[in-house]
Amino acid sequence: MPRIRAAILSGLLLSILGVTGPAHRAAAAEITIACGALGQELELCRDGAEAWAKRTGHTLKIVSVPNSASERLALYQMMLAGGASQIDVYQIDVVWPGILANHFIDLKPYSGGAEKSHFPAIVENNTVDGRLIAMPLYTDAGVLYYRKDLLEKHGRPVPATWQEMTETARLIQRAERGGGEAGLWGYVFQGRAYEGLTVNGLEWIASSGGGTIVDAEGRITIDNPRAAEALALAASWIGDITPEGALTYTEEEARGVFQSGHAVFMRNWPYAWALAQGEDSPVRGRTGIAALPHGEGGRPVGILGGWNLAVSRYSRHPDEAADLVMALAGPEEQKRRAILAAYNPTLPALYEDAEILAANPFFRTLHATFSQSAARPSRVTGTKYNRVSHTFWTRAHEALSGRMTAAAAVAAMRHDLRRLSRRGW
Repeated sequence: MPRIRAAILSGLLLSILGVTGPAHRAAAAEITIACGALGQELELCRDGAEAWAKRTGHTLKIVSVPNSASERLALYQMMLAGGASQIDVYQIDVVWPGILANHFIDLKPYSGGAEKSHFPAIVENNTVDGRLIAMPLYTDAGVLYYRKDLLEKHGRPVPATWQEMTETARLIQRAERGGGEAGLWGYVFQGRAYEGLTVNGLEWIASSGGGTIVDAEGRITIDNPRAAEALALAASWIGDITPEGALTYTEEEARGVFQSGHAVFMRNWPYAWALAQGEDSPVRGRTGIAALPHGEGGRPVGILGGWNLAVSRYSRHPDEAADLVMALAGPEEQKRRAILAAYNPTLPALYEDAEILAANPFFRTLHATFSQSAARPSRVTGTKYNRVSHTFWTRAHEALSGRMTAAAAVAAMRHDLRRLSRRGW
């Protein structure tokens, strides 16, 4: 199987390197950038990169990569492990800097301090052993969607805590079902055993003062009372305010339930806002967006998502590649992407830009969310992060499905992670 997978990825590599953008005029360097899989994301990247090429006189190759993050990472790892120089600039997920750090150059000598203008949590996430591995391109963090019509009807405020959300969801669900809405649920989220459950679980736990699985010094912190309490509360939702089917939900399944009008609350990424407000959406005009709730004595925490740009250490043109990265991560390009496609900027100042707010009024809410976001422990656990996350989501799923208690689940996480970290991260 590994040989078959490698063959498939090798064939994919040969194929994607044949996808090129137009050359503008003779120049000192040809830069190849892998940024986006298809559709609007790829088009926005191509337009921004070609504007840079026209301005600088360099030429471009635009590479389309797999849409699946896991397939994209596997392709990147195969190329970089072999020291491939075909791609100069890589678009990387927010959890990959620790995994791929050794293959990318330090961008600080090229940034002129520009990273100081971005959300600090993202820059910290992208800095490994003092080296700025990647510049932020756009960001994401979990947010709470709610049916503002139902909250108004039942005289309930937007919940500030997870316990308030639980009580409000239960109250409205019970009342509406009694009034004929038999298919209404209180809350939907991403409960499948995958990376999305790691994100959701960390939001419950971190916002309750339970930490982020492994702290910044590499200490395993997950087995603590607040983490167990947060996970226990989430487990109590299943079959009560959350359908058992949510144990198989990813982002789109949760969105489908909420957008069809069958849920009071939903946790999802900001992308779902524009879809909920679409002309064919049953909840158009009836949806609100807010920061996620928090535990008692905690604060709202949305776990960081989003993508960044890094320059390969094997690039034949690192200076030109870094210049392209700085242009695509800069304010003009981030503003263009925000206005055209509602991509969330990583520059706090852009959340006060009148043109951006006119196009995306809900960005006012997102600024606070991104300012209080937290990263997954990918930087400190490095190449072992995928196994750390797998351990977390596996045990969390067992707690949600009732196969073990929350206290037993966090204890099992600690045991599994200790074995994983026996020789260090």
